[in-house]
Amino acid sequence: MPKSLKQIKEAVLKDSPELRSDDVDYVLGERLGYTPSEFALHINDELNLDQEKQALKDMKKLRRGISPQYILGYAWFYGYKILVNRCVLIPRFETEELVKWALENIKSGEKILDLGTGSGAIMVALVKQAQDQKIENLILYASDITDAALRESEENFLKYDLDVKTRKANVLVGLEKFDTIVSNPPYIKTSEKYLMDANVIKNEPDTALYGGEDGLDFYRKFAKQIRSHLYSHGQFFLEFGFSEKDQLKDLFETELPDFKIEFRNDLAGKPRMVHGRWKK
Repeated sequence: MPKSLKQIKEAVLKDSPELRSDDVDYVLGERLGYTPSEFALHINDELNLDQEKQALKDMKKLRRGISPQYILGYAWFYGYKILVNRCVLIPRFETEELVKWALENIKSGEKILDLGTGSGAIMVALVKQAQDQKIENLILYASDITDAALRESEENFLKYDLDVKTRKANVLVGLEKFDTIVSNPPYIKTSEKYLMDANVIKNEPDTALYGGEDGLDFYRKFAKQIRSHLYSHGQFFLEFGFSEKDQLKDLFETELPDFKIEFRNDLAGKPRMVHGRWKK
């Protein structure tokens, strides 16, 4: 007898009460192309055989602790469907605010680097939104420390018809000069690893998450390398952990006294982003 979405949801939550109801709804709804409100409207609809098989297969993966976005093979970022796999970080909505800030400052013709690109989500959103704002003729680069991440980013650049040159690099070593550098680097303190969501620890790549004992390993390297990789009046936009502002402020004041540094809070009121621009 065909099952409804409600029956499948109730069965999986009964068998695995540790699962989040929202995650179940998300996976089931995305497979059928439903918005959250549409999912609620269709909750009692019976699935056809293929839909039911797919739903049961997805729920089995969810019970195994696989993140919803990895089950689906994509995540939403800035309104764009971004392909993801377990070699790249799942893009977070908070990072959309970093993209928005960068968009307020870039100009046509700039040479831009998405540093530590992962899935390429930042670059896709930045360039597509820039096109909508008539910011044109951008010269695009994306780098990452792993080949697997670069392959996934290239899939997304191809999907959105973007001409992006990809480079393998550890922070900025071996890269060129740019007008604008944007990055959501690894910044989680290793000492805080086991305070995190179990799904994140289990699924997402360590290289994209952890920034050393105090979370600042990337930023120390970046601060020492950045002068060789920005044109005069060049700028950078970085995301960071909300508890790291004071340490970053001290670091940049020491290492980059010739840069104008500005911090910005996210929508939750927590300090999460920094903009630096060369004064010369």
